[in-house]
This record gives sequence, structure tokens and C-alpha cells, in this order.
Amino acid sequence: MPTHKSPTATMYDNSSMYGNSIMRGNSSMYGNSIMYDNSSMYDNSSMYGNSIMQGNSTMRGNSVLRGNAIIQGDGVIEFPGDYITLGPAISSGSFTTAHKDLIIGVRVNTGCFSGSIEEFEGAIEKTHKDNPEALKQYRAFAALIRIQFNLF
Repeated sequence: MPTHKSPTATMYDNSSMYGNSIMRGNSSMYGNSIMYDNSSMYDNSSMYGNSIMQGNSTMRGNSVLRGNAIIQGDGVIEFPGDYITLGPAISSGSFTTAHKDLIIGVRVNTGCFSGSIEEFEGAIEKTHKDNPEALKQYRAFAALIRIQFNLF
């Protein structure tokens, strides 16, 4: 299925859609927001800023994606608390986004990393073992993600 936008869905500014992405209902995109792959927006969902949806990710209801958030994998955003964006990182200037995921529960995305919270914690220990300041910040990100999604 090619990219599809229903007549009531709206795109503004430099927002774009690629692949098999779908917009339905009163969904809207603003700024530099981008949809790729099989991502979909329904109902009154909105994307702003530099936000990105890719993979099989879905937004529905009155959900809003803002800033530099990246939703991928099998992400599902229905409510404001379904994702968190943290950063910028001291080491790279990039942002870290965690969101609900239908397959792995919670997915963490930052730079070229995308995986579970446990995989993220392992990756930051390995990647930043020689950079205590960056490691401390990423550990704080992991702790905030665990609090946001009650992962204890």
C-alpha cells in the first residue's frame, strides 16, 4: 500500500510521509516531522517539531509527539505518558526517546541504538565506560525511563 492521507488529515510546513505510512481521521503533522515505513496516525493524533515515526509504529487517540522524539519498532502512542524524550546527551548532542512497544514492552532509541531498557543499560556501560560524565548522564536517563514506565 502506498503512502495514504485521508482528506481530513493535514500536513503543514516541511512535514513528510514516505513508504507505506498512513494518516487518517483528523491527524496532523507540523514542522519537520516525518513518517516512514508502515507507521500510522489515527484519530486526533499530532506530530510537531523534528519528531519521527518509523517501523510499524502507531499513534492514535489524542496523542501528541513533540520535539526530537523518535518512535520506531512496534511503538504505540495513545497517551502523553506513552513516551519520554531526554537530552541532549553530553557525549553526542543527540536525544534519547523511550516509548511503549507492542513486542518488547518499552523501546529506547538514541543515535544508532534501538532496543529494550536492559539492552540500553548494557550498551551505555560498554560504550561510555571511559567517559564518566556521559555514563552518569545515560544512567540517569535509564533511571528516568524506568520511573516513567514503572520498570522495577
